[in-house]
Amino acid sequence: MILLRNVLAALLLAFVAAGAQAQAQLGRDYILLDPPRAVSSGDKIEVIEFFYYGCAVCYELEPKLSRWFFNGPPSVALRRVPALSTDNWDNFAKLFYTLESMGQLARLHWPVYDNFHFNGIKLKEEATMAAWVSHNGLDKQKFIDTYRSPKIQAKLAEARNMTQSYDIRGVPSIVVDGKFVTSARMTGGTDELMQVIEQLVQLARKARVK
Repeated sequence: MILLRNVLAALLLAFVAAGAQAQAQLGRDYILLDPPRAVSSGDKIEVIEFFYYGCAVCYELEPKLSRWFFNGPPSVALRRVPALSTDNWDNFAKLFYTLESMGQLARLHWPVYDNFHFNGIKLKEEATMAAWVSHNGLDKQKFIDTYRSPKIQAKLAEARNMTQSYDIRGVPSIVVDGKFVTSARMTGGTDELMQVIEQLVQLARKARVK
């Protein structure tokens, strides 16, 4: 009986400790943007994901973030921005914006991740991209023309400016409502990151009420 009580007490302490650790801490799990950045989501809480298709942690996060968003409240708006920390990331960003421009992002966003990381298709190369999108039912020449267009270059410049403006230093990074920045590196993993995102959305919602 004494042993059982000790075990139960230890489990209770572990549960309390886990609950305390689950509470996001400013400076550890997230930082504040000062000044806050303007949002483009109107009445909805804006969640921006800065990502890179070549990032294995972004690949791990993607299904969790998508599932959270699609099963979550309609008061949240998710926006994806390809981070541009170096010029080596340009091609993947151009692929993202080209698929978006062609209305194919919802269908092919995840396959880009999966085919690159799981199947080893070298989707950072334009020729491989063109063959890949053709295999996935898109017009190859239209893709190439769009990929090389001034419109996509302008999108690239915008993404680069946003990466600098939000002081993004790694991916995946999440900005909640222009106020809070968190990342998988800060939280310690993608599951922990999703928990922090939920808490920051709640904080942002309370801040809007004030």
